[in-house]
Amino acid sequence: MRTLAGTAAKFVAAAFLLLLAISEPARAGVVSEGVLAFRRGDFITAVRILGPLAERGNAEAQALLGFMYEYGRGVPQNAVVAVHWYTCAAEQGNPAGQYHLGLMYDKGHGVPRSAVLAYKWLNLAASHAPPNDRNDYLRIRDAVASKLNDAQLAEGQWLAYTWELQSRRGQSQ
Repeated sequence: MRTLAGTAAKFVAAAFLLLLAISEPARAGVVSEGVLAFRRGDFITAVRILGPLAERGNAEAQALLGFMYEYGRGVPQNAVVAVHWYTCAAEQGNPAGQYHLGLMYDKGHGVPRSAVLAYKWLNLAASHAPPNDRNDYLRIRDAVASKLNDAQLAEGQWLAYTWELQSRRGQSQ
């Protein structure tokens, strides 16, 4: 009896791991389909694919959906909804979401204008950016920093630092 129960438990565990291994690439493939639809200008299809993924917490889909709302691509233009999606992506450490959220704070689109919060998110974006985007992100971050006095710059750096610490603590739990 113990052998049968042990075998069944191993089978269930193996099936779960297999399902997990299969579903992650499948989810990544669906995001890729949404990105491809966006790139070819088929925004309606992109929204149809990316919307449910964004709702389920996919940071890449959230950042792209935020962009679509910011510029009215396949959805009504809405800065507040764009900020929502950028924030969802940014809080998960997505550099594109952080970058665009920083720009929204810099411009005051969908949120009250705040150069300090803009700096925070742009600084985080630059630190998480892929190498091909890093210099652009740094340039924009530094342009925002030039608007800040020393106390504001220190506050923006502190906000980015504490966000990073909290994020790392959350990942280790």
